[in-house]
Amino acid sequence: MLYKLDMSSLSIVMPSMNEEETIRICIEKAQSIFEKYGIEGEIIIADNSSDRTAEIAASMGAKVIGPIKGYGNAYLKGLAKAKGDYIAIADADNTYDLLELDRFLDPLMAGEADFIMGTRLKGDIKKGAMPWLHQYIGNPFLTAMLNLLFGTKISDAHCGMRAFTKEALEKMNLKTHGMELASEMVIEAAKCELRIKEVPITYYSRRAPSKLRSFQDGWRHIRFMMLYRPLPFLFLPGAVVFVLGVLITGSLLLTGDVAENRLHSFILGCMLLILGGQTLSTGGYLKTYGLIRGMYPNNKGNTAKWLNYHSLEKELFAGSIILIAGLLLGLKVVYTWISSGYGSLSEVKNAVISMVFAFIGLQMIFSAIVLSVMLLEVDTDW
Repeated sequence: MLYKLDMSSLSIVMPSMNEEETIRICIEKAQSIFEKYGIEGEIIIADNSSDRTAEIAASMGAKVIGPIKGYGNAYLKGLAKAKGDYIAIADADNTYDLLELDRFLDPLMAGEADFIMGTRLKGDIKKGAMPWLHQYIGNPFLTAMLNLLFGTKISDAHCGMRAFTKEALEKMNLKTHGMELASEMVIEAAKCELRIKEVPITYYSRRAPSKLRSFQDGWRHIRFMMLYRPLPFLFLPGAVVFVLGVLITGSLLLTGDVAENRLHSFILGCMLLILGGQTLSTGGYLKTYGLIRGMYPNNKGNTAKWLNYHSLEKELFAGSIILIAGLLLGLKVVYTWISSGYGSLSEVKNAVISMVFAFIGLQMIFSAIVLSVMLLEVDTDW
């Protein structure tokens, strides 16, 4: 069904970087959508080209902004200029067929959804359009991770053809400047409880070389999801490793069974203690950075409480006590060595415990200092 829109109620935003071969056909397709719906929409090109892309786009009536470096930056700037009640986005390389926009606009205008995602994996991927690594490994893996962590049910998290209402855009708190904006948009849509719908589309091969960097861009998406959800990535694994280290070392110390044949198990337990502590600290850094960036609401829950200034003071105090205990135990080892006339020494157990205590104590102290500095400009009076 074809729905009629009011005048100037549709904005189509396209980032571009050296797309002079395809920018004309993309704009022509966008204009045909306006004609099909009987409207005078706007086309916004967020450009960072060194060729004639911007010149061609401007000559065809598109609004060109730039130069803008970065995929996320391009969309943030372009979306900020969009005036339409409905907004569609797609790349300017003609890999997405803008003539298929009616599949997105009709459900939006019918009120069936707030945010429409294209799905290439359930649509038609033309030969050579998507590398097998992306189609069968990278994209499905990252999409499954996003679905698991954020409760979404989509099949193609990195499809660049999307449409949403202006109201939905205003609800999403989009911030990222790079390729991870694709993930952030879906995460924010889920967080804002927007009604998300997928429609199958056709994906065509590029004329110009792809600007995607498989592993670097994939890591950016994982890093962003890790920032949003440090609990399953860092806190839970760190806690498991730390507790396992405590159980191994504690059981050996309590039973007094740190003899020659169990020394390796004891060292393993100590290593797990250190690794677990380091992982937990890293999770704390990510959580704090996310708080500063406004990714989590300031509230009076448990997350906010452990990050406040008084909790950090407690961590600083506890770290100092553990560090002093480690140093005292180390001094005892040194004293024993001196008392023996600087001869052979059999104090491996105490030396290892001293090292672990000193490391964990210093880690807690440094963590408290770093978190305190990061939170200087944040209201933590919860």
